[in-house]
Amino acid sequence: MPLKDLMVIEFVGLAPGPLCGKILADFGASVLRVDKVWENSLDVLQDGKSTVVINLKDCEGREMARKLVLAHDVLIDPFRPGVMESIGLGPNTLCKQNPRLIYARLTGFGQKGPLCNRAGHDINYVAISGVLSMLRSRNNRPTPPLNILADFAGGGLLCVLGICLALLERHRSGLGQVIDSSMCEGIAYLSSWLFISRTLPIWSNPPGQNMLDGGAYYYDLYKTKDGKYMSVGALEPKFFDIFKEKIGLPELTQFPNNEYDKLVFKDKVGKTFLEKTQKEWSLIFDNCDACVFPVLEWEEVAEYGHNKFRRNFHMSKNIPVPVPSPILSRTPGSIRKAGNYSKIEHILKNMELSTENLSKSKI
Repeated sequence: MPLKDLMVIEFVGLAPGPLCGKILADFGASVLRVDKVWENSLDVLQDGKSTVVINLKDCEGREMARKLVLAHDVLIDPFRPGVMESIGLGPNTLCKQNPRLIYARLTGFGQKGPLCNRAGHDINYVAISGVLSMLRSRNNRPTPPLNILADFAGGGLLCVLGICLALLERHRSGLGQVIDSSMCEGIAYLSSWLFISRTLPIWSNPPGQNMLDGGAYYYDLYKTKDGKYMSVGALEPKFFDIFKEKIGLPELTQFPNNEYDKLVFKDKVGKTFLEKTQKEWSLIFDNCDACVFPVLEWEEVAEYGHNKFRRNFHMSKNIPVPVPSPILSRTPGSIRKAGNYSKIEHILKNMELSTENLSKSKI
């Protein structure tokens, strides 16, 4: 796999750090989790990793962690600024001892600034980024999309990007570096288009009344007869023409003259979708470019035709688990149940430590 032979040590924290380590493991890295307990039920992203339990409050434990870090390429630090320094494992110390070390620091507010030592969660980071203010429908308060944007997209995923960039640069210079990965800045960067496009006509109306945020009846969700939903994204005129033909409402116009007509059209479309089940509408819109697709429940996503064909999910204890993406033609990623122990066993042997201190990851 593309990251074969890469040695990563992940100090276990909340969701962003484990996702960062999971992605690296899924693409071939040997990832060693440093945890304080053997059974960590809160970390469900352990597949493909190895685990060692170390008491970092103890001098012997900190020395063990230091020796392990010196044998690795990448360190994932999920703690607040200063925590790793307080136990003698900060980047100034470790990067001098291991100049090739890539020290990835993943926090909510970054390593410096007025908020850097404040506690926070996904909803706070998305709020500070400015993105949450854009996630609202007409006359409604902003709605945070679970903890996907900051924790996983702007956090774990962007941290992986930083690590891969540092690895590429290390190939030229032979030196590692410190990565300051802030979830606030990460989600803002991922949302660059939303900021840069503010002068376009599509954002000329108040929040919730624009083309992409609920203001267009042809870019919305509609309930079906069986209580499920269909997604409609018929933005371009050629797609809109197919949409109104398939739904049986030829009188629809994409750009109504006034607000009243918008509401009338939205009401007609809504009532029409309620006449059939999601399955019936899916068959009607099958094999046509109307940009209409079912809103799949998470339990059934693995059985959906396209997902099943591409094997986008695999089942683990009756739960659909997404496979690594993107797909590389020669060296694709793969979810592994057990960690890669070969190099870690060698490291522990040199440190005169027993491999019995390691356990395979569990879900």
